[in-house]
Order: sequence, then C-alpha cells, then structure tokens
Amino acid sequence: MSTLSPIALPESAPAPRTGPRRLPLDPVLTATVIALGICSVLTLRSATSNLVPGDPGYYTNRQALYLGAGLVLMLIISRIDYAHLRRLRNAIYALLMASILAVLAVGHYSSLGAQRSIQLPFFSFQGSEIGKDLLIVALAASIVDNARSLGARETTARVLLAALVPAVFVVAQPDLGSGMVYMFIAAMLLFVAGTPWRRLAAITALVIACIAIVLAGAPAAGVHVLKPYQEQRLTAFLDPSSHSESSYQLRESEIAVGSGGRTGRANPTQIKLNFVPEDNTDFIFAAVGENWGFAGAALVLLLYALLLWRTMRILLMSKDLFGSLIAAGVAAMLMFQVFVNVGMVVGIMPITGVTLPLMSYGGSSVIAVMVAVGLLQSIYVRSRAAYPLGDRVLR
Repeated sequence: MSTLSPIALPESAPAPRTGPRRLPLDPVLTATVIALGICSVLTLRSATSNLVPGDPGYYTNRQALYLGAGLVLMLIISRIDYAHLRRLRNAIYALLMASILAVLAVGHYSSLGAQRSIQLPFFSFQGSEIGKDLLIVALAASIVDNARSLGARETTARVLLAALVPAVFVVAQPDLGSGMVYMFIAAMLLFVAGTPWRRLAAITALVIACIAIVLAGAPAAGVHVLKPYQEQRLTAFLDPSSHSESSYQLRESEIAVGSGGRTGRANPTQIKLNFVPEDNTDFIFAAVGENWGFAGAALVLLLYALLLWRTMRILLMSKDLFGSLIAAGVAAMLMFQVFVNVGMVVGIMPITGVTLPLMSYGGSSVIAVMVAVGLLQSIYVRSRAAYPLGDRVLR
C-alpha cells in the first residue's frame, strides 16, 4: 500500500512572509499629509519673507525640516503595533501631566505673559501639543479597560476628570484653545464608545453653564478667570466694532481673505506689510486667502475634508475598539482645530489661539499632528493584516 509523501518546497524557495510589515500605508492619507505640508511651505514663503531681515527663508526652511522629521516619525510609529500602547496607559498619562507641568515650571514667557513652551536649541517644545496625542491614547485605553461599566456614571466621570485635570493646567499657561481641544476629545471618545445620550446632553449643559460663568458670572463678581487679552478676543468676536487689538486683527484678517478674490493677489499687501498679526501661525489661513484666493482656500479645505474622511474610514476599518477610539480622538482633534481656526479667521468663531494642523508654523504642532497620523497608519496597517478584504469592502 503506497503512502503519499508531503511535497517539499525547494531549498532555494524563500519562506513566505506574513505580518503587517509587508502591507503599505494608506496612500491617500499619506498623499494628503504631504500635500498640506507643501501648501504650508508655499504659504509661509510668501507670508514670512520679510519677518527676519537677511534671512527670508528662516521660517520656510524650519517648517520644511519639521515636516520632514514628522514624516520620518510617522513612518516609525506606523510600524509599531498600537495595541501595545494600551498596557502603557498609566505611564502615558503620567508623561502627559509631566510635559504640561514642566512647561509651567520652566517654560518661556511670551510677550503676552503666556508660558506655553520650553525653549530648546531647534524649536520651542509645547507640552500641550504633544499632550493631545498622549491624552487620546490614555483615554482610549481607559475606556476600553472599563468598557463593561461605561454606562455607569462613575466611569464617565473618571474619563471626564482625566481630561479636565490636564486641561485646567493647559488653560493656566494660558492656552484656552488647547484646553478646549482636550475636552472635545474626551466628549468624542465617550460618544463613540456608546455613552448614553442623556449623559452626553447633561455634560453639554454643564459645559455651557461653565462657559457662562467664566464669561459673565465671574467678571460680574469681580473674579477674572481669563487673561485681559483673552477677554478682548471674546469681546472682539461679540462686538467686532470695538477698538481693541483683537478687533483690529479680525478686521485685517477678513480684509486679507476678501481681497484674494478668485485666484489671489499678485501683490498681497495685507500679508507682506504685516497688517495681519500672527499670519504665520494662528492666522495662516488669512495668508492662504490673500495669496491664493478662493481657489487656494478651497483646495486647502478640500485637503482637510479628505484628511478627515480617511480618518473616519480608518475608524471603521479598525480591528478593535481601542483602534477605533484612537482614530475618533484624532478626528476630534483635527475637526475642532480646523473648524475653530478657519472660523476665527473669517469672523464666525472667537479667537482662541488654535493652530491650523500642518499649515501653521511650529515644530510642536507639526510633530503632534504627524504622530497622530502615524497612529492612524498603524491602525490601518494592522486592520489590513487582520481583514485583508475589509479595505476593499469599505472602498
């Protein structure tokens, strides 16, 4: 009786490789990030050529360096299994608090009295920026570990408190915009995790009540929670005709955006002559509007829409709840910052000092966004490895 012998592979045949390392990154997400980086460099080249005498490429060269370093960091993070971060949530949260408190302890004071960064040889480190990524991972891990008791009020309260504590220290720097981003991230994670609607509505009502107390109740009682310039920014939004510095900034920004027309101005005077303060950071979208007009502004907004779409797509592709929550946190961070930044430039939102992701000049801001994109890429790669057909179904 004959027996069948197993078929042996030739010794020269390479062993098949398995695992997520063979899978490519999300090509559309990568291309979108690169395109936004190019838009940033081109806009900064026009907006900052007169800011540093004798060195017209100072801001442009540094921004290109930050973007290059961010891309390398994105590639490194994409090859790390994000699931390992879940076990490190306590250490990540401790690092979050340490980075924010370090800025408060030894941070550099700006002309407005803000203490938001630590001056390093090549860039200013802002703990509040990288803290957004750390908060997303820490809260996502905490929610997953307590998923069975998410309906309990104590669990919701713990998640909100974990976001509120660093947010309070960030606002104390003062950085009101980043503090608002922290709380919006927590709300989005609770929403995606399935927190009951009644509890979310109660949280929203509580936030509105706190804002009313800070803006109206506390000043009426002689207690000023916000800095004078922060109050001026809110006053400028509510009363654009007031004669404050923030009102001036808002008017000049609107003039810059409006004067761009359909395809931009050949000689962008508002930006070139520095009529718009902070046109390389918080108000860079005003430089986009004047330099490239409606077409350029629409292109940048289209790229952000594409970035958010790919982020939400990765949220759906994720092979586990932890990955979905990380993607939801990144989506919340990007969505909030884009909406608030563009809104304050065109006058429909108060000035809060929120940067435009990947467009505004700054090493910490660029690196923080690229780290977040690296996490998205890691989720994408692991999802493709776990569900090879999932990408085709969602496409």
